Parts: sequence; C-alpha cells; structure tokens
Amino acid sequence: MLSEKIKRLTEKYYPRGVEIRRRLHQYPELSEQEVETAALVADVLSEFGIEAVCGIAGNGVLGTIRGAKPGKTVLLRADMDALSIDEAGDMPFKSKRPGVMHACGHDGHTAGLLMAAMILNELKDEFSGTVKLAFQPAEETVGGAERMIEAGILENPRVDAAFACHLWGQVEEGKVFLRDGALMASPDEFTVTFSGSGGHGAAPHLTSDPVLNAAQAIVQFQSIISRRKNPLEPAALSVCILRGGNTHNVIPESVEMLGTIRTFSEELRNFIPQEMEKVLNGVTLASGGNYSFELTKRFPPLINDAGASAIVRKAAAKIVGVDSVGEAEPSMGGDDFSYFAQKVPSAYFFVGIAPKSSQTAHHSPFFKWDESALRISSACLCQTALDFLYS
Repeated sequence: MLSEKIKRLTEKYYPRGVEIRRRLHQYPELSEQEVETAALVADVLSEFGIEAVCGIAGNGVLGTIRGAKPGKTVLLRADMDALSIDEAGDMPFKSKRPGVMHACGHDGHTAGLLMAAMILNELKDEFSGTVKLAFQPAEETVGGAERMIEAGILENPRVDAAFACHLWGQVEEGKVFLRDGALMASPDEFTVTFSGSGGHGAAPHLTSDPVLNAAQAIVQFQSIISRRKNPLEPAALSVCILRGGNTHNVIPESVEMLGTIRTFSEELRNFIPQEMEKVLNGVTLASGGNYSFELTKRFPPLINDAGASAIVRKAAAKIVGVDSVGEAEPSMGGDDFSYFAQKVPSAYFFVGIAPKSSQTAHHSPFFKWDESALRISSACLCQTALDFLYS
C-alpha cells in the first residue's frame, strides 16, 4: 500500500531531516539573504540526484522529480527565510546568529520538503507525472512566491496544482487542519503622517495638534470594523506604532502612525482603506491639520481550492488517521503561497505543533516545536502529491 511505503520511507529519512532542520536553525538567514540556506538545499537535492535550478528570484531553488511516465505536474512549496528576533530559548541547536531566528517554523518547512524530496525520489519509478519542489525566499517580507512565479516556475512543464503546509502553533501535535476557501488574510500595511502647527503644551489653542488628530483617527478607525462593514465579514485594522514629539511640554509638528489591515476578500481589502481616508480627511479638516496616507498592499488573501483541499484531507487521513484531520479556523496571518493559489488550484494546510492543552506562539523568541512534526509534514506532502498525480 502506497501510504505504508511513504511512512516507511519517512522513518528512513527522518534522522536526515532532523539533521538538516537543526543546521538551518543554527544558521538562520533573513529574507533575501538566504544564500547558505539555498546552497544547502541545492546540495541535498544534488546528493540524491534530483534536478535543481538555483538563483531563481534571488535565492530560490526549484527541484524537479520526473516519474516513470508523462502525466500531470504538481508543485510542493516551502519557505526558507528567518526573522529579526534574538532567540531566547535554550536548546542544543540554538541560533548562532544574534538577532536572527527561525521563529515561525520555516526551518521545518524546508527540512520537511527536503525529506519529501528524498521519499518521492525513491518512489519515482512508481508514479507518472512530475513533482516540482519550490524552495522559496522572502516569504516574511517582499513575497518571494510572486517573484518565483514571475520567473516561470509554473511552466515547462505547466503546473496543474500546488500544495504547501505550515507548522502551526494553534493546532495540536499530531493533527492536520485545513479548510476550503479563505484560510489566511491579506497582510496589508499603512503609514499615516499627521502634520500641523506645533507649539507649547500650555497653549494648545495656538496649535493644530497632530497628536489629537492621531488619537481621534485611531478611535474612528474602529468604527469602520464595527459599523461600516458587514459584521459577517471578518477583518482587522490595527494601529501598531504611534510616534511623535520629543518632550513633555511641546506639541509636535507631526505624528506618524503605522499599522496593518487584514481581510479575506479583495472587496473588503479595497473598501477599508477608502473608509480610512474618509476618517482622516474629516479629522484633519475639522482641526486645520493635514495628513498623508500610504498603503502598501502585500500578499492577497490565501484561498484554498475545494477540490485541492479534498485531496489533502484524504491524503492526510491516510497518514495521521481520519480523527486527526480537522477543520481549521481562518487566520488573520498572511502567507504569500496565496500567489500560487491565484494561478493554479491549490491547498494550504496546517500541521500541528502545539503541546496538548496549550498553544505555541509564532514570532516569539521562545518559539520551539517537537521535530516529530517533520514526519507528518513530509509524509502528508508526499501522499498529497501522489494522490493528485493518480487522480
């Protein structure tokens, strides 16, 4: 039975996967700096005789495994970049690079996909079609997925479906969760600069106070979420940075506000910034101040294809059992795998890393997970790819 072969090969390659994961964790690299990581990926692929193309969209690597006969083409993806966080946990393979850490599991994603590559390569004489393995840079920042797509990785041969997983701290260890439709939000960013005429804090009537304007805008922004959009459509609008002024008794000339907008649809993604402009215009018009508004659109919402999700559910059930496959809650986090999902039928799933009765916080200096999750992620990716090729 195919699933039993996959499980057996997972055990065979698990020690190597752990070794790779620990190496990556000790030597993390930030977005667009994944030079050593990409070199390690290429070396491992080469070691197993897997065709690899390097330097795609910067540091991207594309591996290709061709089956015994022609057929469909499936793409599996892993992100490689780390975060600007100083690791605070204590483990034997702690980051050796101050201020840089794999605090979101991308070291596990890369190691897990390399394990899947080893397994699929050993099974290549038993399937028809092609498996592409995309090791992607810059997920945390500029959206390396879009750049790799623009570089042509979905062509020659044309990819028919794409799949990826995320080690997920809100799902219990040993479980696989996913959902049809919207799974992750668009993580857009905004910067607002309020300007006015500053002055002495004892004479506020002689100023146009940008601090007050910023405060009023923050409060009114929340009415966009609570009163101006359909309450059945989830969204988040968060002001995360507010800075201005230098001392306790001087009203400043300007105040800067930075934040994020999270949505699951393009309609709402466009609507909220339009409403923010109305708020900003009204607040500053009333006070005599001015503002500038800059919106940075990042990744689109990640929307799972129902047919692709069904393949993952059945594949995951063969690996972890039907009772361990569940329905994921939508996350306001973002992931640039959404670019793949816009181009081909795709599904993204969560592999649990949360100890029982608790959760594991991503982007934390104490982030850690049990490496047994590599068994599940690699086996599920293999089973999903082969089930798609056989479908």
